[in-house]
Formats: sequence, structure tokens, C-alpha cells
Amino acid sequence: MLLYNLIKPLLFKLDAELSHTLSLKFLNTLHKLKILKLLCKACYYTNSIPNTNQKAIHINILGINFKNKIGLAAGLDKNGDYIDALGELGFGFIEIGTVTPKPQLGNTRPRLWRIEKYHSIINRMGFNNKGVDYLIENVRKSKWVKNGGILGINIGKNASTKIENANQDYIISLEKIYNYASYITVNISSPNTEGLRDLQSGNAFCQLLECIKSKQNELSIINNKYVPIFIKIAPDLSEADVNFIANSLILYKIDGVIAANTTIDKSMLPEQYRHEGGLSGKLLQSQSNYILKTLAEHLKGKIPIIGVGGIADPLDAVEKINLGADLVQIYSGLIYEGPRLIQKCINSLIYK
Repeated sequence: MLLYNLIKPLLFKLDAELSHTLSLKFLNTLHKLKILKLLCKACYYTNSIPNTNQKAIHINILGINFKNKIGLAAGLDKNGDYIDALGELGFGFIEIGTVTPKPQLGNTRPRLWRIEKYHSIINRMGFNNKGVDYLIENVRKSKWVKNGGILGINIGKNASTKIENANQDYIISLEKIYNYASYITVNISSPNTEGLRDLQSGNAFCQLLECIKSKQNELSIINNKYVPIFIKIAPDLSEADVNFIANSLILYKIDGVIAANTTIDKSMLPEQYRHEGGLSGKLLQSQSNYILKTLAEHLKGKIPIIGVGGIADPLDAVEKINLGADLVQIYSGLIYEGPRLIQKCINSLIYK
């Protein structure tokens, strides 16, 4: 958008977290004034973005009809406060969260940094959110959801919950959100909650999958509705780790997987930029693509993959699909490139 290009220099002079909040509030204001959709249409027209053949880009995965393959990754709208505004930007699906059973403040500030030179972001937010009940109320009020928007809800554990009791937190949120989500993402890959990534390996991973699958089966019978579950994994995994995860997902009949979350590897950054937390954006692309490719080779199409990490232009989205992703998500690229990135990526994947 031209408007985004005008305000971006100002936003980038502000603290990153403040800028994030103000951007979303501004977007929401444009939505409420019924200006946002008009601005999006004008943007697509002035950038000579052609009208797309909707029949060509619709895709059905796990019984869900996605209008296009481009989604918003979790983390941008943690509490579901901005679903309707974000829905007007053209996403095929939106994922909100990560949400935890109880509200929590997250880690202390500063906890979000833009690394502009490398088109990347570091965050150590720590699942700051207002709790699952608050998020549900926002979902219930959303007109975008009522009108058929595809909504993923990403769930995590509270920092105060001991890692050996983590499964209980996931079950609490799973039960509460089950009837409000198009799909559910179980986040065990954030580096900003102590011990969380331990759930990706060994008996802990298998026990979690068994617990989640059992509750999903129970809820599908009670509610007469089957809601797919995705597991979100980290990029900091070996091939053996990915092989174990892939085999386990198949064994426990998990519906899908999201690859990958932020990386703790900051070796490609100069020392002054190596803040504590997870790295996303352009510098994550290589590692996230490696995990995606390895995962796809092991899964052999048995379950769908959502590719995320490092999409900064349309060719990046195409590469994710070519490596084995069925759908893709963007986040950091949206911060640097603005909403026009969404439609450009959609057009690049029309026939992919």
C-alpha cells in the first residue's frame, strides 16, 4: 500500500513493540471506518495486480476450503483483537495466538527487535496474552469468521506450568477453543518459554501426541465436528529429529505440521544484533526451508505441511510450495513489505 510506504519510516523510528501495537490499532481504525478494503483494492489496481481466477486458487486441505494458499502466521494477533481488519487484507487463512489457558504478561521488555539491515526480527515475547477466554470472546464476535473466514488458533502452555504438566494446559485450551477454530495449532517450538522445545522429542513428544489425539477424538464425537490439529515445530532440528517427528505424527494420526518457528541460531548476525530470543525473517529462510524439505521427504505427502519462515517476496512463497508445503504463512515479511506482499504472493501461487 502507498499509505504503508508513507507511514513506515515513522513506525520504524519507534520502539518495535509499540510500533507493532500502533500499526494494528491503525489498521483496525481503517477497518471500522470502512476505508481499509477500498485502500486494498486501490493498491492492487495501481500495482497492476491482475484479478485472479478464484477457481484456480481455491484449495481443499483436510476438508477445509482455503480461498488461497497465503496465511498469516501466529504471533501478530495474539488475542484475536484484529481478526476482521486482518481478514480484509486478502489472506486465505489467519492464525491467531499463541494463547494460553491463563492470561500472562510474557517476558520483560525490551523483547522485540527489528534488524532492518537483514530484514529480520528477534522476539522473546514469551506468550504474552490475555488468556483463552478473552480470545474466544473475540472469535465469537468476528464477522469475518461468521462469514466463513478460515481461522487457526495457536495454543501453548503457561510459563508457570511445569513442563511435566504441559499436556494439561494444551488439553484445557483444546477443549475451550475446539468449536471456534477451523484448525488448531499446538505450539511446542517457541524458544521463549523455558523447556517448551523439550516436548518435541522422545517420550514427551509421543505422550503429548497421544494425549492430544485422544482428546480430539473425544471432542469430535461430543461436538459432531472434526477440527484438524497441526503441530508447530522448530527449525533448530537435526535430520534425525525431523525423521522422528515425521514418523510420530504419522503414527499418532496427527492431521498436519507447521515448519518452522523462529530459530535460536544467530551466528549469521554481527554480535551487536544477537539479542536473546527467536530470530525470524529473511535470515530464517535457509534453515526453515531445510526443515521443510527434510520433513516433506520423510512424510511423503501423508499429511499436509504449512511452510513458514523467511518469506519476503513472491518467489520465496513459490519456493516453499516447491519444497513440499501445501500452504504458506507470512509474518516478518509483512512488517517489512506491507500488505501488498499478500496479494503478490497469492498471484505467484495461482497455479502452484
